[in-house]
Amino acid sequence: MKITQLKTWQVPPRWLFLKIETDEGCYGWGEPVIEGRAATVEAAVHELSDYLIGQDPHRIEHLWNIMYRAGFYRGGPILMSAIAGIDQALWDLKGRDLGVPVHQLLGGAVRDKMRMYAWTVATAQATSALAPKRWSRKVLPPSK
Repeated sequence: MKITQLKTWQVPPRWLFLKIETDEGCYGWGEPVIEGRAATVEAAVHELSDYLIGQDPHRIEHLWNIMYRAGFYRGGPILMSAIAGIDQALWDLKGRDLGVPVHQLLGGAVRDKMRMYAWTVATAQATSALAPKRWSRKVLPPSK
């Protein structure tokens, strides 16, 4: 299996989503963004794609090191956000390919339940920009 392309979508007002695809039809999703800098992070993702195309997506740590060590200047919020989103997408891809949730790939569940927080605005714009049949859910704290 080889990575064939990285696709990005900017969703108003400030989100960036990434889809990594392979020659076998597998894919994974990530969110490589810094608030207010989606276009800049998107450019970094596309620059990093040169290191990923043709590579085995299951070698996640190897690819992370290639991306991080590829340039003379390392770190910083833009580059690390791009790498983080790619990392998310690679783990998602691997989990989908193996048919297991990502938490199993990372050592297994450590809790039976957990609290969540999500915040969003402009949901009509976001919903129309994302693929059909992808939905968000409102999660409320447990009743006491």
